[in-house]
Amino acid sequence: MALHVKNNIYWVGKQDWELREFHGSEYSTHKGSSYNSYLIKEEKVALIDTVWSPYADEFVTNLANEIPLEKIDFIIANHAEIDHSGALPALMAKIPDTPIYCTANGVKSLKGHYHQDWNFKVVKTGDTLDLGNGKALVFVEAPMLHWPDSMMTYMTEDAVLFSNDAFGQHYASDQLYNDLVDQNELHNECIKYYANILTPFSKLVTAKIHEVLSFKLPLDMICTSHGIIWRDNPAQIVEQYLKWADSYQENQITLIYDTMWESTRKMSEAIAAGIRKADPSVTIKQFNLANSDKNDVLTQVFKSKAILVGSPTVNNVMLPQVAALLEEIQGLRFTGKAAAAFGSHGWSGGAVERITQRLKESGFNTLEGTRIEWRPTQEALQACEAYGAGLVAQLGGADSDAAASAVTTEAEPMVCRTCSWVYEPKTGEPNQGVEAGTAWEDVPESFLCPVCFMGKDDFVPAADPAAKAA
Repeated sequence: MALHVKNNIYWVGKQDWELREFHGSEYSTHKGSSYNSYLIKEEKVALIDTVWSPYADEFVTNLANEIPLEKIDFIIANHAEIDHSGALPALMAKIPDTPIYCTANGVKSLKGHYHQDWNFKVVKTGDTLDLGNGKALVFVEAPMLHWPDSMMTYMTEDAVLFSNDAFGQHYASDQLYNDLVDQNELHNECIKYYANILTPFSKLVTAKIHEVLSFKLPLDMICTSHGIIWRDNPAQIVEQYLKWADSYQENQITLIYDTMWESTRKMSEAIAAGIRKADPSVTIKQFNLANSDKNDVLTQVFKSKAILVGSPTVNNVMLPQVAALLEEIQGLRFTGKAAAAFGSHGWSGGAVERITQRLKESGFNTLEGTRIEWRPTQEALQACEAYGAGLVAQLGGADSDAAASAVTTEAEPMVCRTCSWVYEPKTGEPNQGVEAGTAWEDVPESFLCPVCFMGKDDFVPAADPAAKAA
């Protein structure tokens, strides 16, 4: 069923109330999701995106009930991922010659998914498509927000931004707009979405938002690819993204652990008690990874100024749940946060040291960890409390970016010309063994952009005009 959005714009997507996992089992969707597709009926008819492939036949049938399919003049593919493009094969089987407008990377991705040579039309930032009635679509490339093929589409006169994955959330609702839904639920799903999906690309988020703002276009609505449409003060989510992209943190410390015989859990609780006594104003969260949703935990990591990660030692290493979360944390590239490790061991240790190393590789300002042998005595728990209080003192007295303080202010960032990823000397690139404080000239020649995998010679100084054009 089509739902009216504004003037000649209609929502023709799908609400997925049953979805509980997304990207395989990578992302939990407690509130379901939606696959938003938009039909624009001006003198020319345009369809923006489709839906996930399990709902392809339903989508095409409903769309045909709304408009004869042969009257669709243009298809806009803002993103080629299957939750956006999954109904294209079924749709193109009926209207095979209809042009599909997308980025050059969009063509590669769509061909890679579906192995079809459809009537692709490559667009770049600033290209327009006339809809008639004095209205047009303006395309804005947005590579790595969050795939290389991503773009946004702006509709003139109606002042609507079809924002693709940006500003969205996995949130099913029979209410189409942001002002009609539970505001706490909406905020929670928005920050979870940003923390788990867009955090690695925060520098690109900031740059792209400022680029779009520089166009000085009016903005009446933001139509996302997932979740609700922003019609009530749509700028609020743009402003929130700028905050989240800027090494976001709240006055929160999060303790994350797994435990075998409750010793590491008791350590966590004692450390938390010490933190609370030393600073009653700080928010403290504790999660046992054995029974916690990892995406909810990662959202709390995103909100925290510091995290503590704990595990007992088994075979000289940490427990698998902890190792798996640290792998996720490394990929998300959090910035501006402190971290420390804790844990208990019997015959031999090892977990605390390995956790500390992983946290350091992930860009955290790592503080000295703490460990105990066997089950904690009362004295050991008191020592954990003292450790927690000492942690508060360290956080209060040091900038959480202290690990990078040795870098001079003259060290210039470098920008990848292909995808606009920024190498910051003060943070380095721990995933490739490039430590914080490494100047660009000291970065190994084998270095690859972590986003698009281009080599070192593809980078230019941030002040270079080529960087601004990237």
